[in-house]
Amino acid sequence: MGTKRHWVLTMGALAVGLATSLSAMAANVLQDVRYASAPGGKVDITLQFAEPVGDVQAFTTDTPPRIAVDIPGTTNGLSQRRVVIGSGATSAVSAVEAGGRTRVVVDLFRPAGYTTRSAGNLLVLTVDAGAQPSSLATGSDPTKKVASDIEVANIDFRRGENGSGRVILRFTGDGAAADMRNEGSRVVVDVANASIPESLRRRLDVTDFATPVQSLEPNANAGSTRLVINTNGAFESMAYQTGNEYVIEVTPKRAAPAAVVAGAPGRAAGAVAGDAEAKRYSGRPVTFNFQDVPVRTVLQLIAEESGLNVVAADTVQGNVTLRLINVPWDQAMDIVLRAKQLDKRRDGNVIWVAPQKEIAEFEKAVADARIANEEREPLITEYIPINYGNAEEIASLLTEDSKSASGGGGGGGGSSGSQRTRGFLSPRGSVSFDNRTNTLLLIDIASKVAEVRNLLATLDRPVDQVLIEARIVVATEVFARELGVIFGVQDRTGTLANSNETTTDSGFAVDLPATTPAGALNLSILRQDIALELELSALEEEGRGEVVSNPRVITANQREAVIRQGDEVAYLTIQPATTPGAVATATVEFKEVLLELKVTPTITQDGRVYLNLAVKKDEVSELIANPAGGFIPQIAKREVSTAVLIDNGQTVVVGGVYEFKSRDDLRKVPFLGDLPVLGNLFKNKSKGMEKAELLIFVTPRILQVAHKG
Repeated sequence: MGTKRHWVLTMGALAVGLATSLSAMAANVLQDVRYASAPGGKVDITLQFAEPVGDVQAFTTDTPPRIAVDIPGTTNGLSQRRVVIGSGATSAVSAVEAGGRTRVVVDLFRPAGYTTRSAGNLLVLTVDAGAQPSSLATGSDPTKKVASDIEVANIDFRRGENGSGRVILRFTGDGAAADMRNEGSRVVVDVANASIPESLRRRLDVTDFATPVQSLEPNANAGSTRLVINTNGAFESMAYQTGNEYVIEVTPKRAAPAAVVAGAPGRAAGAVAGDAEAKRYSGRPVTFNFQDVPVRTVLQLIAEESGLNVVAADTVQGNVTLRLINVPWDQAMDIVLRAKQLDKRRDGNVIWVAPQKEIAEFEKAVADARIANEEREPLITEYIPINYGNAEEIASLLTEDSKSASGGGGGGGGSSGSQRTRGFLSPRGSVSFDNRTNTLLLIDIASKVAEVRNLLATLDRPVDQVLIEARIVVATEVFARELGVIFGVQDRTGTLANSNETTTDSGFAVDLPATTPAGALNLSILRQDIALELELSALEEEGRGEVVSNPRVITANQREAVIRQGDEVAYLTIQPATTPGAVATATVEFKEVLLELKVTPTITQDGRVYLNLAVKKDEVSELIANPAGGFIPQIAKREVSTAVLIDNGQTVVVGGVYEFKSRDDLRKVPFLGDLPVLGNLFKNKSKGMEKAELLIFVTPRILQVAHKG
């Protein structure tokens, strides 16, 4: 039979009170298995049947420790074969059907007693906590304190990641038997075998830490210690124990338990330092309540929940006390590893677990072996033509030791050296280039040459191009209006009234005409010897103009493009004579009057275009006379420099200037021009307005280049 197993029959038959008598052959169904933690480390396992059960048989085994219950005439209707418990001495419950009966097996962490009771269709099996490990018994190592001598040494509170509250109970020795439970908005922790000194029995207000924890209330409870954690809002709690520390984590309740963001204890023990993002967990939620259970047993339970293979090194030893409620299994594993200074590495569906130091030494040995193999591996030579890039620039990218060619035909190379960090090359590798054929000359081991080829497959590609179209619109509008009057009295006889002197025509007395009248209205009133003549003149002028410039340019991604169009306007400058009798010197100089578009496009990953552009449009506004001769041009400049992010094909206004000028002029005869109504005959009014508007429109269009090969 191989290994001899000792079966000990502890009970012949269990008398179960039934509400209704059933025959032994009646078919029954096991429908559900539930469990709950009970005081004193006990666990109540409730078996629910379709009908009341008859006689059952139960027995225990010591190696491995188990409790088995046989229910005859019953079929197994459970949807899952195994239910993980992990509380007290109880590890898990499984059920199997064979030979017209169902056997329920309770796996134990250690031998423990049990009792049964029935109530209707329910059969309740209560499993005791079992004997504590011998390390806690009197008579163990005299240098360690026994459980009954443990005291609470300190109570600490910290804020963890994601707003969690972290309570740390530190004891004077190992072996504290702590039990945690949630009671409404409180988390209660009882430590049955540890006392608390008077100095620590004070209420701690931790509201300022901005966590679900509001206060801590440690008290003595009949020789033991009770810690009440008062909370606010929905929360989740978990706890783990390592050495002489018992840590309780109270975190805000998450909306999706299957995608949990790691708190402080949830970070993997082997996480890379400096990782700014919190680790996310996606494993199925599990509930564990371990009391001083071997770490290897916990890893086995996690392996069963995850469906992965867990290989633990021989050096993985020790026990752990852990209470987790609805925690993803991968986070539970990280908590266990952190508590015992372990680490893990995953390869497919296999997880290797070992002490952190052991894994670090193993990986260092692997890296040293790889480096040693590289130093002995033969070198090969590769000639790699570059299609779209520049061989010299790529050589500089591959290694810091690359050197530029001194001439136009050849290229320099990177010499091998003792440096370990040489870009993409090994310490013995080198790269050079040939500008004439745009080719890389690479010497290195085969694996590094393959890496460089893969890199060039990504880098040596045609870049997309961008067509940038700009429209510069300069619109002007001019309006002018002027009203004037000329009138007077003329003596037709040549003799002024009340005067004996003879005169010529007296002419107009008021002369306020429009400057350049578009038309005039003359009115004469004649009498026998006097004529009244009146002339009204008016001018109204309107002008509209529009100048449109449409520069276009196409360029490669991240390459600057410039397009210019314009004239050079000449003018004279006179250099006076510096000595007596000398002649002044005239020099012809030029000023540029340009339409210019300067732009550097960058195509973003989401298909938009980032433009860094400068647009300039100059024009000659007027010519100013030079006292020494000739004219000097006055240049009107319009310019915008900006950076803008635009969708492909979208038109955007990147700049605009609006100018408005208004002028009102009035000429009048003093006093007479101020008279009501009649005063208009003694006035000249003019009004003018000028408008100028500058708008710059830009439209980028991506011209994608197909990659061949």
